[in-house]
Amino acid sequence: MLLAIDIGNSSIKFGIFEADKLVDRFSIPTVREYSVEELQFDRLRVQRERFFNIDSIIVGSVVPELDPTISEALIRQLKVTPIFVDHSFDFGLAVEYAPLSDLGIDRLVNASAAFREYAAPLIVCSFGTATTIDAVTAEGKFLGGAIAPGMKLMAESLKRGTAKLPLASLDPPVSLFGNSTEGSIRSGVFYGYIGSVEGIVRRFSAAIEGRPKVVGTGGFGRLVHDHAEILDVFDEELTLNGLRQLASRPA
Repeated sequence: MLLAIDIGNSSIKFGIFEADKLVDRFSIPTVREYSVEELQFDRLRVQRERFFNIDSIIVGSVVPELDPTISEALIRQLKVTPIFVDHSFDFGLAVEYAPLSDLGIDRLVNASAAFREYAAPLIVCSFGTATTIDAVTAEGKFLGGAIAPGMKLMAESLKRGTAKLPLASLDPPVSLFGNSTEGSIRSGVFYGYIGSVEGIVRRFSAAIEGRPKVVGTGGFGRLVHDHAEILDVFDEELTLNGLRQLASRPA
């Protein structure tokens, strides 16, 4: 069995695959101060409790300071040395980005997975701590894209930068017109976020030859899918499946 691990800024997602079938998944918060022992005996014990026989591990990470800790914990717990995806892997795309080392592995994994699973041209959106929106042509050329704050960062920055405004809920607002301070913030953050995403996607769509399919993933992806009309597909497991695909064709 393959264990695919997506180390993101807010959460670490684990997917266990038998061939190409996802048989289990779980996640833990991303804590940069995790110790090997904490991960080994607390966070990763789920594998032993569920009797999975892991024989290979692939990791995509955007939190490099956690990589050595995760690696050591996996080796101790599962007796398997993980493979960390880097820019030398074959993503099946012609990548135009400079310098390539600055391009987030998560963006490449998502674009690669979407290109294999869906008809190109594509716009691939990941709605997490940061929002990333990338374009892939019908020929498989990764054009790059846009990075913007995620919804949570928008709300947090508003609180940090003001004297009296509270940290509002990220739930959809009850009313478009907020009739309280919290309601006004919720409306502003929510519709401001949705509006910015819609605007970027529409501009990208107009600049790409053909009608691109818009694929979304990430923690806030379901929210965007349910409250905007820009996503053709919401694929919650896009990153984990992308890692699975890469495990069969590393550099």
